[in-house]
Amino acid sequence: MLTRLYQWMLAKAAHRHAERWLFAFSFMESSFFPIPPHPLLGLMCLARPERALRFGFICTLASVLGGLMGYAIGYFLYETVGQQLLAALGLAAKFPVAACYLREFGAEIILIKGATPIPFKLITITAGFIGLPLFTFIWASLLSRAFQFMLVGFLFWKFGRPIKAFIEKYLALLSGLFLVLIVGGFIAASMLTGGPGKSDSCSAATMESIR
Repeated sequence: MLTRLYQWMLAKAAHRHAERWLFAFSFMESSFFPIPPHPLLGLMCLARPERALRFGFICTLASVLGGLMGYAIGYFLYETVGQQLLAALGLAAKFPVAACYLREFGAEIILIKGATPIPFKLITITAGFIGLPLFTFIWASLLSRAFQFMLVGFLFWKFGRPIKAFIEKYLALLSGLFLVLIVGGFIAASMLTGGPGKSDSCSAATMESIR
């Protein structure tokens, strides 16, 4: 089923309203849609590299707006909607750990997400559940999402179609280096505030411990 859904989504790259579809998929992926918009963004940038920055901006804006929907689900509807949604997406087991880390580190976890394959919907719903300050959630989400989407858009806009091979080969490496820098900052901050013992406890977090 996911394969068919994936192929259906990619087919929208050739649709006359492709930008609207890109916005819709980016919005939905932030709260409940199982497939990220990156493949569709890549196809659209490949076809129209001169509009790649625009496509990256559309993804960024829609993803943050969709993230607010995920935040609202976590804040207002976790018991009635959020739990079932995370279970359906196979993310329920990761929820307590995500909630623990978000409570401890806040915006830094959202920024790390921008360089990792952590599902953004897990972050948005969890942020609402723990009551992460809305302003913090918005600015961190903007930076995190822009890092992913605007970087792809900029590379296609600047270098055109030849950049496709570079992105496929090195984007994961660049993201990993970015992540190393952030994690290094966490380690330094942890040392200044008394060591990593507290954060280690998050790996064993349960629903009972985060309520």
